Amino acid sequence: MPFAAAAGIALVLAGCTGSSTAFVKNRTQGYEISDNALAQIRVGQSQDLVTLVLGSPQTTNSFGDQSAYYYVETKVQQTNFGTTNIKSRTVLAVYFDKNKKVMDKAVYSLEDGRTVTVESRRTPSFGEDRSFVDQILNSF
Repeated sequence: MPFAAAAGIALVLAGCTGSSTAFVKNRTQGYEISDNALAQIRVGQSQDLVTLVLGSPQTTNSFGDQSAYYYVETKVQQTNFGTTNIKSRTVLAVYFDKNKKVMDKAVYSLEDGRTVTVESRRTPSFGEDRSFVDQILNSF
């Protein structure tokens, strides 16, 4: 009996002594932008061919008679406790001319971005700051 208890404790402790990677999962959110697919996109190709090679873009943008497709790949590290850390982010931008032909492509990383602070102030308007109960009592 003492041997079985010692073996059970050893087995449990062996599971705990592994590296902390047992509690961490690396995964990709969004598109996985492969070097092979990236190499297939060349200037002069049609928008339909880009969609065939890369799939539908995550987002699009139009400015004037030009447009762009954006494919975003985010590599995150997530723990079993729900904490998520962004390890890298890659954005592939494919730019099209007015004839819907590839004009240029660019790859941006997390370092190319910048943090934008969201302004939380708001302009008050009539009736907005009163509570639901205040509005009901004032209606009588």
